[in-house]
Amino acid sequence: MHHSTVDPERLARQGFPEVVYCQSKTAEQVTDNLRALAAANGRAFGTRLPADLAEAVLAALPDAVYEPLGRTISLGAMPPENARAIAIVTAGTSDLPIAEEAAATLAFLGHPVLRFNDIGVAGIHRLHARIDEIRNASVVIVVAGMEGALPSVIGGLVAAPLIAVPTSVGYGAAFEGLAALLGMLNSCAAGLTVVNIDNGFGAAMAAHRILHSTHTSP
Repeated sequence: MHHSTVDPERLARQGFPEVVYCQSKTAEQVTDNLRALAAANGRAFGTRLPADLAEAVLAALPDAVYEPLGRTISLGAMPPENARAIAIVTAGTSDLPIAEEAAATLAFLGHPVLRFNDIGVAGIHRLHARIDEIRNASVVIVVAGMEGALPSVIGGLVAAPLIAVPTSVGYGAAFEGLAALLGMLNSCAAGLTVVNIDNGFGAAMAAHRILHSTHTSP
């Protein structure tokens, strides 16, 4: 390919294959990259594929699966390496696109996912009703916009590693996710991992690294 240099050895080197970031690429570039990675690894995955490009990519790769809410595309998946589930918790329905990006990434990497949607702090009883289920997860990903308070609340209630994802959901003073990001970085719940704004993919990869390292350690 004249436009890209893929990394087919990443799967052996790191335990996960290279993933295609589709935004700002043409349909031809996305298709070429996915096809090359699938040929090398038996599977391929892409994030942030706009809906207006998805039709052309799917026409070229008829076996691919496109998830419009999370804007992900996959060709095959990695075999499950363990049965430990990862919980994905959203504060509000508006956070679902980022949560679905994380969920699709984890599914591609072979992890079972538990979803807990729309249980933010504005109705804290909703969290109380589900917290015992969330505690069963090996890693918890919490996706929240507005003031970003939910990870701090859950962080004080669970023992599992917790990854916080600020989203750009919110009114003017939310500053497109900056308020949530700063709130999560300043959390009083010890040991939270915080990824970038709207980075569901990054949260999923952090969870995979946590579980992959503990699963493969001697």
